[in-house]
Amino acid sequence: MKPSHIIAALLAVTVAAQPVLAATTLSKNERARVARAAPRDRAALTSCFIERKKAQKKGTVIGAAGAGAGTAIAGGDLGGSLLGAGIGALAGNQIGKEAGTSKRCHSLLERNR
Repeated sequence: MKPSHIIAALLAVTVAAQPVLAATTLSKNERARVARAAPRDRAALTSCFIERKKAQKKGTVIGAAGAGAGTAIAGGDLGGSLLGAGIGALAGNQIGKEAGTSKRCHSLLERNR
């Protein structure tokens, strides 16, 4: 593996990790959904939305780093490594979004559509 591949992979991971460090806030639609929920469910629903968003961000970073590094190790060039990182980020984002919440959150989100 070339040193340029290692440097590019580290740079991609560093850039991709920046959103994880940012504060997690609710979108307009999520805030409206919390407002429509029963008063006893509002705090838990907010917590579930934040938990899901954090898992989604974490999945994005892990997917990008894993796929980019895997492509670089497999002998791909820089363009292939970046393409692999992009595809991995997209897949990780979706996997994190679905798998990042507990059964309690899934039922709470379904109940408060």
